[in-house]
Amino acid sequence: MAREQRGVSGGTELGRFLRAHRTRVTPEEAGLPLRPGLRRTPGLRREELATLAGVSIDYYTRLERGKETNPSASVVDALARVLKLDTAEHGHLRDLVACGVRRAVAEPVGELGRSVRPGVELLLDNLRPCPAYVVSRTMDIIACNPSGLRLFAGMGDWPADKRNVVRYVFLHPQARTLFDDWDEQIRACVGRLRALAGTEPDAPDLAELVSELHSKSPEFTDLWDRYDVRWHTHGSKTFRHPEVGDVTPGYQSMQIEGTVGQRFIAYYAEPGTPDHDKLVLLDMTSPKDISVRSPFSG
Repeated sequence: MAREQRGVSGGTELGRFLRAHRTRVTPEEAGLPLRPGLRRTPGLRREELATLAGVSIDYYTRLERGKETNPSASVVDALARVLKLDTAEHGHLRDLVACGVRRAVAEPVGELGRSVRPGVELLLDNLRPCPAYVVSRTMDIIACNPSGLRLFAGMGDWPADKRNVVRYVFLHPQARTLFDDWDEQIRACVGRLRALAGTEPDAPDLAELVSELHSKSPEFTDLWDRYDVRWHTHGSKTFRHPEVGDVTPGYQSMQIEGTVGQRFIAYYAEPGTPDHDKLVLLDMTSPKDISVRSPFSG
């Protein structure tokens, strides 16, 4: 179980993040001269990164080991530059530093985490036939319209309280063939959870999901150890759907203000196009079969 909980509790997320990204930058990429002989350490050594970032080796070592947790903004920016972090990764590094030595305590999920407002449920219904759903911070599907659930082929066979996007892409047997870019989908899902783990490492809902995925999916474990924090908020996705064939709708993900991490995700296609016609077919489900109401509400 220790391996399953890695990255969720114990140690510091700042140190884990730095170690994971240090191993990805080669000396050549960092502009260091090539030296003969084998290197035991993948990527940069601690002393190389410290020198390039303009900090002492002792200080950087303390950062990785969790003995120093509050580097200055200039040090954070220097580390991001040497580690070649993109905008999302750089922002996540700042978030980790902002947590400092505080052990993040999970914010009570309660009503604002699982209960969906009536107005949001109305929006889901009014968007038909466009697939739409609401996810919790750990990507449980907590409300949806009919096509929003049927888009994930076979997910409707799972109990409502087990319908989770990350669980689906890693564990459902239809997921690998449903997504045209399954490898990218699993990376984006792990990125979402990794970002949450960085700021709320002790959140019980996150720990439970991560533990399950570690125990059941080697691909999840490999990606979790890489510490990517990238995800997608808009674009298009191709689904090779067993009911309607190939469909490529656009999508938009939006944060729902005033909630604990809820997001509203909607797919769309231009009316009169083959993609829109296929979304209409997905929506042709009796309301008694699929409800927009949250399965977590009473």
